[in-house]
Amino acid sequence: MAKKSKSIIEKNSSRINSSKIDKKAKKGSSSDEARASLKSGSKSQSLTKKAPPKKSLKSTKVSGLKKAKLEEQKKSSIKSMNPLKIQLTAWTSSFEKTNFKFEDGDGKLYLIGEPNHPKVHQIIDEQALDFQKSSLMNSNKELIYFQGLQGPVWIFSPSESAGRVSHGGRLEESYYAKIRDQVGSLMSSVKSGGLKRLAIELVNTSEEQENAFYVGANLWAYNYKSLIDGKGFSDLPQVYLRKEAGNLDLDCLQKAEQVAVATNLSRHLVNLPPNYLNPSTMVNLVHEYLAPFKTMSVEVWDEKRLEKEGMGLHLSVGRGGEHPPCLIRIRYRPKSKNTLKPIAFVGKGITFDTGGYDIKPSSGMRLMKKDMGGSACIMGLALWTALSHYHRPMDFYLAMAENMIDAKSFRPSDVVTARNGMKVEIHNTDAEGRLVLADALDVAVTETGVNEPQMVINVATLTGAIKVALGADISGLFSNDDSLAEDLNEAGYLAGELNWRMPLFSKYNSGMSSPFADVVNAIDGFGGAITAALFLEKFVKNKPWAHLDIYAWNDRAGGALTSPGGNGQGVQSLVQFLQKIN
Repeated sequence: MAKKSKSIIEKNSSRINSSKIDKKAKKGSSSDEARASLKSGSKSQSLTKKAPPKKSLKSTKVSGLKKAKLEEQKKSSIKSMNPLKIQLTAWTSSFEKTNFKFEDGDGKLYLIGEPNHPKVHQIIDEQALDFQKSSLMNSNKELIYFQGLQGPVWIFSPSESAGRVSHGGRLEESYYAKIRDQVGSLMSSVKSGGLKRLAIELVNTSEEQENAFYVGANLWAYNYKSLIDGKGFSDLPQVYLRKEAGNLDLDCLQKAEQVAVATNLSRHLVNLPPNYLNPSTMVNLVHEYLAPFKTMSVEVWDEKRLEKEGMGLHLSVGRGGEHPPCLIRIRYRPKSKNTLKPIAFVGKGITFDTGGYDIKPSSGMRLMKKDMGGSACIMGLALWTALSHYHRPMDFYLAMAENMIDAKSFRPSDVVTARNGMKVEIHNTDAEGRLVLADALDVAVTETGVNEPQMVINVATLTGAIKVALGADISGLFSNDDSLAEDLNEAGYLAGELNWRMPLFSKYNSGMSSPFADVVNAIDGFGGAITAALFLEKFVKNKPWAHLDIYAWNDRAGGALTSPGGNGQGVQSLVQFLQKIN
C-alpha cells in the first residue's frame, strides 16, 4: 500500500498566506483531506462548509414537509457522493528515498540512461533464471521484463528519438513525451502484477529522463474514480526510490511534481460532472486553492459587475443558466520585483453547453461538461505558476457561464453589445464560447500601467471544426504574431502536446458582416475554426495574441493516461513555453 503523502500545497506551506488557513483539520479525515482547509476569503461558501441545519418545520403543512424532506434527502445524496475531491498530491511524494531489504515477491524497476549500458547485462546475470539469460542478453528491446529469482524485474533503457524527419519535427514524438508515455504503460504492467512493494533504481540518468519519468508516473497514478471513492493512491504499491551513483535530484523531482499536479488538477476539473462543477463552485475552488498563496490575488466579477463593465456578450451567454455567469481574475505577482510586463491568459469556462436555442443533438451534448477545458487548463497553469515561484507577473482570466435553455436565454438574431462597444448579431447560440472569451480578452488587453500585458494567450474548446481538420490529438494554434506562434509550436512539440498553426485568413472576415450589427458571431459553411479565431482577433487590440483551440479530452486510455476523460491539454505545453521565455 502506498505511503500517505502530503499535498503539494502542504509542502509549499511557506508560500501560503497563513491568515487564510484554518489549521484545524477535519477530525477523522484521511491525510489528503486533513490538510489545512483554505478559506475562500470572500462571502462565497467554502466547498467544505457543512450544510446548514434544517429549519423548523412544525408549522409547515404536510405537503410542504414532504417537499422539505425530499430536498434534504437530495442534498444528503449529493453530499455523500463527495464529488469535488481535489487532490493536490503527487504519487511520487510518497516514495521512500532509502534502500530497503528485498523480500520474495517484491518488484524491481531500473531506469537506465542509455541502451546497452553494462548495468543491463549485470542485472540479468544476477537476477534472471539460468534458462532466461541468453535470450535476455540478446534482446534489443527498450523495455525488458522477466520473472527473476526474487520477483518481477523491469529494465527500461529508452533510446533517443529518431530525430526530426518532416514538418520540422513538430508533429513527431519528443524524447520527453516518449519516456512519459512509456512510463504509463510500464506502470500499468507493474500494477497488474498486484505488487505491494516496488524498488526503483535510477542508473546513469539525465535530468530530462528523470523529469519525464516522474511526470509520467504521476499522470498515470491519477484515476478519477479512485479519487472520488476515497481510495487515492492506496491501491498502488509502496515505492522505494534510489540512485545508483550520487544523490537523488530532489529539485528535479519537485519540479516534475508541480507540473504533474497542475495537469492532474486540470484533468480532474474537466472530469467533474456539470451538476457539481458550475461557475459558483469554480469560484469557490479558486478561492480555496489559489487565493491563499501570498503571490496570488483573486477578484470575482459577478453579474452586477459584468453589467457595469458593459460585458453584454458574456452576460447574454450565461443568463439562462441556474448559476450566474462571472469572470474570475487571478493576479500573480512574484515576490522578487521586476519590470517585466505580465502575460495574460484567458480560459473559456462553459461548465455545460446545451448549444442554447440552437440546441445540440444528444450525441453532441454528451461530453459538453468538458466545454470548460480552457479554464481548467488556465487554472492548472495558475497553480503551477504559484508553486514554481515563476519569475514574472501573470494574469489569469476564467470566463465562466452555463449555456442553457431558459426564458432568459439569448436567441438567434439578438443583437448584443460587447465590452469594446462592438455590436454582435447572434447567428448561432452554440457559438457561445467566443462571446465570453471576447469580453474577457477585452478586459485583459485594456489593462494599463504596470498591469498592461506584454501578450495574451487564450485557451478554449472552441470549435468542432478544428477536430475535423486536425483530429483529437493536435490543437489548433492561431496567432497574429509569428514569434509567439513559433515559440508555442516548439513548446507543444517538446511537451508532447502537439499543436499546428492555422491561418488567420482575413478574407473570411467578409462572411461575418451583418446588415443589423457590426459582425455576426458565426457563419455557416466551411472554415469554422478560422472564422471563430478571426472573431476573437477583433477583441485583442493588436496585442501579440495566440489562441489554442483544444479538445481537452482523451477518448480512450493511452500512454500515461490510464482512462478516458480530461487530459489536461495545454498545461504542459504552456509550462514549457513559460520556462523558455525570458
